[in-house]
Amino acid sequence: MTGLRYVYAVCRPFGAALQSQLKGIGGAPPALLNHHGLVAVVSTVPEAEFAQDALRARLEDLDWLAATARAHQGVIDALTTVTTPLPLRLATVFRDDSGVRVMMEEREDDFRRVLDRLEGRVEWGVKVYVEGESAEPATEGEEKPASGRDYLRRRRQRSHAHEEKWQRAEAFAQALHEKLSGHAEDSRLHAPQNSALSGAAGQNVLNAAYLVPRGDSEEFVELVDRTKDDAPGMRVELTGPWAAYSFTGEER
Repeated sequence: MTGLRYVYAVCRPFGAALQSQLKGIGGAPPALLNHHGLVAVVSTVPEAEFAQDALRARLEDLDWLAATARAHQGVIDALTTVTTPLPLRLATVFRDDSGVRVMMEEREDDFRRVLDRLEGRVEWGVKVYVEGESAEPATEGEEKPASGRDYLRRRRQRSHAHEEKWQRAEAFAQALHEKLSGHAEDSRLHAPQNSALSGAAGQNVLNAAYLVPRGDSEEFVELVDRTKDDAPGMRVELTGPWAAYSFTGEER
């Protein structure tokens, strides 16, 4: 079977060994391709799945996409334990090692600049969700409106309570982001996640990433934990530490 070269990340040379049981896309172990003082972390993938036309079709297969993303992330996570990787986009493939080297030469200056900036730093993700809804329909057992006027009054009350809840949530999210940004070297605000797609309960009002030196991570985590009691009706979720996806210039 003809194979292509899949590139997970670029990093500087490192002395520690990767996990002996580490598997990448399709179960292939990752290899290190050294070039001009940089290292591309690669593995061989089947052309039948990763050639351009085939890949377009595969990206519509959510099960295949999820499995590929998990394997990709697994390699990045393993790299993050031994070095500072610059993750490349999912499904970055080349015909052979020569193509990978050409890419590395073309982007060498950018890679070095970003790696210098990210060295010794990790990404933490923070999300805030509004739990439940204030503006809910009448529940079973609630007294029925006595009149049309009473019905409209109740609707206005629910709408007002709903609006106040969202105003509090947005104010909390903004204040939290400002506080966390003050304890990070950089931050990124991502678009709120669609709960129907993410499967997370509640409505997402903050979806942010923070670039934090490894040595400051414990303090950053404690800061997030202390804010959770200040957010009744809201849920604060912390994820990480990750490779600094949001700060590489590479889109996921």
